[in-house]
Amino acid sequence: MRTTAARTPRSALLTAVLAAVVTVGAIGTVFALRPRPELPTGAAEPAAAPVTPAAVGCGAGPCRELAAMTVGGTPVVLLTDASGGAARVRVGPEPGTVFELAIAELGVRLDGNSLRCIDGAAPACLIRGDVGGDGTAAYGELLTGSGGVWRDPGKPYYADAGTLSLYDVTTDGRPDVIVVRHDCPATVSGTPKCEAAPVLAEVYDLAGRSVGCTRRYTAPSDLRGWPDVRLTRADLRSCPAS
Repeated sequence: MRTTAARTPRSALLTAVLAAVVTVGAIGTVFALRPRPELPTGAAEPAAAPVTPAAVGCGAGPCRELAAMTVGGTPVVLLTDASGGAARVRVGPEPGTVFELAIAELGVRLDGNSLRCIDGAAPACLIRGDVGGDGTAAYGELLTGSGGVWRDPGKPYYADAGTLSLYDVTTDGRPDVIVVRHDCPATVSGTPKCEAAPVLAEVYDLAGRSVGCTRRYTAPSDLRGWPDVRLTRADLRSCPAS
């Protein structure tokens, strides 16, 4: 004789499922509404770890401060590695704006006197360094500021007579770059014949345009203010053809 198992009524099964759902929801509500542990008096809410900017390096090692000046309230710091083979300039409070110097790749020798800055309507800083070891030639790189923003035009200046200066020659409130070089258009710079030629100073504005040249001198030391040469507009005339 075949026996048939008794079936649970469908209405009873639905009632059991609904009861389970209500129970789980109630438990979840209890945990969500449970009060958080109170912090000790005067304690602050836990904060996320501060984001620390990456440390500025020079080459493969850390930087060291070689020279520093303040221009219109803005700090400017020349940074190099231990050997002086890599160099950067930091403008503004740390972390500031950092410029990697192109002249560091040209074999220049930087020291504590390599940074020169002048404030004005357009502040500027000139970083210069001797090359070759005998002080007869130098490279310079210019940083300019406008509206609180500093830029590196990226044009190195070369003085084969070893003197580079920053001075407001044209008295327009903007410093100019003074480059002292040998007047030897027919010979190659650095050759004995060129090094024996007279010298002159050529002046450039902050945009890198030539403003004019001085007359010829026997030696760089004959220029006013040498080695920090200071000229006036009256000292300038047309540059000789190169």
